[in-house]
Amino acid sequence: MQPRDPAQPHRAASSLELFFDLVFVVAVSITSAQLHHALSHGDFVHGVTSYAMLFFAIWWAWMNFTWFATSFDTDDWLYRVTTIVQMGGVLVLAAGVPAAFEHGDFTVPVVGYVVMRVAMIAQWLRASRRAGDLRGATRRYAAGIAAVQVLWVLFLLIPSGTLQLIAFVVFALLEVSIPVFAEYRRQTPWHPHHITERYGLFTLIVLGESLLASANAIIDASRELESFVPLISISVLTLVVTASLWWIYFWPPHHRAITSFGRSLRYGYTHYFVFAAAAAFSAGIEVELDVLTGESHLSTAEASLTVTIPIALFLIAIWWVAIRDNADRVVNMVVPLGAVLVLLDPVLPIPVAITAAVMASIVVVLVLRPPVPHHGGPRAS
Repeated sequence: MQPRDPAQPHRAASSLELFFDLVFVVAVSITSAQLHHALSHGDFVHGVTSYAMLFFAIWWAWMNFTWFATSFDTDDWLYRVTTIVQMGGVLVLAAGVPAAFEHGDFTVPVVGYVVMRVAMIAQWLRASRRAGDLRGATRRYAAGIAAVQVLWVLFLLIPSGTLQLIAFVVFALLEVSIPVFAEYRRQTPWHPHHITERYGLFTLIVLGESLLASANAIIDASRELESFVPLISISVLTLVVTASLWWIYFWPPHHRAITSFGRSLRYGYTHYFVFAAAAAFSAGIEVELDVLTGESHLSTAEASLTVTIPIALFLIAIWWVAIRDNADRVVNMVVPLGAVLVLLDPVLPIPVAITAAVMASIVVVLVLRPPVPHHGGPRAS
């Protein structure tokens, strides 16, 4: 398990990585569905905090595997078995999501998370045997991950409430500090195109949840003939918004965003908000459907905000981490402005209408003004 060449030509996601992503489809879907139920019942604070905590576990486990794989993926039998163990941990975590949302019981999610992380420790220790100059970094990774897992087990002893939330924030900050601690002397190699392809694939997973919400609108329309027109409308508008999110995300050349260790950390950590927002958008669409069919007591404005806030967060995050360094002044004005304008959606009685119009307008601007042809500051307008 020697470090891989970061300049390897034609490096692409392996079939094992794609297989690995499938269990995250399950985890994201269940977590998004639980967020939908919480928001639809007006349980905003508990729903959002539970979602943020659980999505952190999903995102961080996926990201750690992805960055390890870009450096040390051997695809031999032992690597495959260890990866499948991690997949089992994801499924255990996903199974515990409902209890975490409904009762604040994080026992099963923590068990699944620790299984994933212990498997990751084994991967780093194996890599340390032939890592050469990177042996210190690989062992610091293993030691750091092991230490924090002890804290997550102790997390289960903390009663739910404010103290538990504070503990989560502290432990999560320790988790995200491990790469800084492990690689402060020498960085493991990463393949820019491979990494950004992996992030793009996960983005497709979370956007797929929104397409599922759009399909649910059509299914519900066939059962609710009196609501047929508004349900079909929201389905069409959801497709427009989802396609726009896809277009905006893949507009810039992402590999330019990870040219240094600091920039790669910024890219990776900011994607927590990109992924979480995209998955939350699908939950918001489901909330809109509940309001239209009379299954939720939320106001129209409250339901609209469950859609527009995730979209605004997605736009700001992807603009900050990938778009702004590759865009001219017009694009760098339009994208953040669009994030603000989508928040006006509640003023219209038609769900997602303003959002769809704003998102389509951003795409038109991106088509007319392609990314700058060089790395660095924006070109002149």
